[in-house]
Amino acid sequence: MALTSPRTLPYDWYADPQVLRLEQERIFAHSWQYVARVDQVAEPGQFAAVRAGHVPIVLVRSRDGALRGFVNICRHRGFVLCEGEGSRETLQCPYHAWTYDLDGSLRAAPRSDREPGFPRDDLGLLPVSVARWGPFVFANPDPEAPPLEETLGELPALLRSGGVDLDGMAFRLRADAEPYDANWKVIVENFLECYHCSVAHPTLAKAIDVSVDGYRLETHPTFSSQIAEPRNGGGGVYDAAGELGRGQFHFLFPGTVINVMPGRQNLSIGPVLPDAPERTTRFLDYFFAPDTEQAWVDDYLALDDLVGAEDRVLVERVQSGLRTGAVPHGHLLAESEQLIAHFQALVVDALGAEDH
Repeated sequence: MALTSPRTLPYDWYADPQVLRLEQERIFAHSWQYVARVDQVAEPGQFAAVRAGHVPIVLVRSRDGALRGFVNICRHRGFVLCEGEGSRETLQCPYHAWTYDLDGSLRAAPRSDREPGFPRDDLGLLPVSVARWGPFVFANPDPEAPPLEETLGELPALLRSGGVDLDGMAFRLRADAEPYDANWKVIVENFLECYHCSVAHPTLAKAIDVSVDGYRLETHPTFSSQIAEPRNGGGGVYDAAGELGRGQFHFLFPGTVINVMPGRQNLSIGPVLPDAPERTTRFLDYFFAPDTEQAWVDDYLALDDLVGAEDRVLVERVQSGLRTGAVPHGHLLAESEQLIAHFQALVVDALGAEDH
């Protein structure tokens, strides 16, 4: 549905535990989300413990070479089965040693032979949907999810048209951020507009054109895009010369962000993970062409770190205002904040709300 007014979502939606529970059940439990890199589960026996929203997932590369995903919870007593990543022949629960094959089936449960009619075949790990896009692994907790391609839509083509070569880039590093004291929607909405950039990100504004005429916004059924041109070759902040003539900043609903800066081949991707009504976790995986000079990467990352630190102050200060309940809602600018309106409409639709 389209928003019926320029009002934002009600501000109590950003601090109410019941609203977050509904979002977990109706949005994150049925959506494709970036969870890992293919290289983390490339060889038979490799596993990686990840999250899709609030759902713990274990990715495994089975002996037959298939990439599979399961809810990372033992079927016995609910223990989280795996942590981190590595290589295993089986998945064994550290609590009572229930042991699962890499296809998810229950191989052994100590003392189960003493239990007449023990339903071994019914107690395998619960499957989830997993799919690959280039070097990325996405997961959807819904085992009956439609194909990832339906959610991606035109996004891969947009990246290619901007010169991004996913297959020609290699993973360089992961940046794990400290948890944010803000609701996940505050973080998404901050990402979805550069109306604040000239005020709050002066260094970024030297590197890319954040003016109304130089910063293009696009909405698509399942994602939105921001397209930016470099300013004066990077404005002395970093060298924007290279194969990528413009920046691309995409948001795939409900919580995957993709960043491409003008210049050398580069891309960062990561999820927005709600932990609690006013607590959110993020990480970004960075990819560059293998021959990209470390000095260029360092300049790029310094700018990214600066913008990230500035954004943390912004979103946490927004949350401190929303949680008071003193103001019921805000007012969106139809042009400059159209991507926020698009996002909020998707939230309203997914929650089944009549209006907000």
